[in-house]
Amino acid sequence: MRQANIIGPIIVAIGVIVAAMAFAVVTTLLETADSATEMRLERGEAALAAETEARRALEGEVAGLRADLARLREDMSLLANRAPAAAPGPAAAAPVIFQDPAGPDLSLPDEDFETQPEEGMTEAMKLAKTRFNKGITQPRNRTMKEILGEPRGDYSTNCQPVTNERLKALMETRTIGPITVTMLKPALDSLERVMARLQAEEPDIYNAIGTAGAFCARFIRGSTSAVSNHSWGTAIDLTLAGELDPFADGGTQAGLVVLADYFNKEGWYWGAAYNREDSMHFEVGEETLRAWVAEGKL
Repeated sequence: MRQANIIGPIIVAIGVIVAAMAFAVVTTLLETADSATEMRLERGEAALAAETEARRALEGEVAGLRADLARLREDMSLLANRAPAAAPGPAAAAPVIFQDPAGPDLSLPDEDFETQPEEGMTEAMKLAKTRFNKGITQPRNRTMKEILGEPRGDYSTNCQPVTNERLKALMETRTIGPITVTMLKPALDSLERVMARLQAEEPDIYNAIGTAGAFCARFIRGSTSAVSNHSWGTAIDLTLAGELDPFADGGTQAGLVVLADYFNKEGWYWGAAYNREDSMHFEVGEETLRAWVAEGKL
């Protein structure tokens, strides 16, 4: 009887121990399961984040490709609609030169001031004229002389050196990418920024760029009084793949349209907007020149 009384508590004790062990095992298993589940969740979240980032990058690439495609279509349209060279005809009448009522300087509509009927331009070029040069003014002779002085005492239709000592001190010859030009120092700095962006974003056009001239103290074409803005070293004529864009044909090389956007962002005026289209010509706008004066660069 006494032995039976001892066995009962022993059995109970064994049961308690077994229950405790079972509880410990179950707890361990649950903790292990929770840890594994948490790791799987973390891996899943990391994979989802990577996929989201990849999707965003892909969307950015698609947007860039769409923009490139739109620009390519526009450039192809410009090429397809390029006006043919005009057939030789009777000699044109002498250009009309307008006297500036405020003084002896000539007030001219543009660098090459003979007017050309807009009907002679392609629809693409009419569109280009409205799209570019927003907020940029082509500086007239009076403005250039006010800011920089007279480059020299006399001019001809040929390039001649500057005799104005102050202006001469502001000039520099510099190699910028594939071209070497002489211009105003701030203009060269600006041109360097254009070329750096072009090299990074449009390497094919960058590699094709050449120059038909920058500084050249002379009269503008067709005048014996109005001075070309090339005379102040603020204008440059560019070629692409060695080809000069035909003057006043109403069309333009596709690459020059791309270049116009870069130059406009630096405050340069594109010559395609002249009454006689001159797409190879880019010159520093009046607003930019006055900003350089305010900054002490001129």
